[in-house]
Amino acid sequence: MNAYEIIYATVRQIPYGKVATYGQIAELSNLPRRARLVGYALFRVAADADVPWHRVINAQGTISESPFRQGNDYLQRSLLEAEGVEFSPAGKVDLRKYRWQPEVDPPIADAPIALPESDCP
Repeated sequence: MNAYEIIYATVRQIPYGKVATYGQIAELSNLPRRARLVGYALFRVAADADVPWHRVINAQGTISESPFRQGNDYLQRSLLEAEGVEFSPAGKVDLRKYRWQPEVDPPIADAPIALPESDCP
C-alpha cells in the first residue's frame, strides 16, 4: 500500500458530522509530521470520490483555501454544514466539539510505506 492509499483509508474512517486535521490524519496513517503530504493526497481526490476529503481541515479549524481547488473550498464548507458541522462567523470549526476522536489510537499502517515519487500536486 502506498502513502496515498493509506491516507485515503484513514480519511474514509472519519464519521459523518466529524472533522480531522491534516496532522491528525498523518499521525493516524503512521506518517508523522507529513501533514502536507495529506494535503497533496486529498488535493488529488475528485469531489465525488468515495473519500470524504471534505472532513479534513487545518489545525486552526478552518478550511485551507487554495485558488487551485476550483471552487471546492466553498463545496467543502457546504458539505460540512450539510453534515451539521457549524462554523463560527470567522469561518472556524470548534475542534473540541467536532474533531474525530478514534476509539483506537494505533496507526493505520505499521509496515513500511511507499511514498509517492513527488510530494507535489
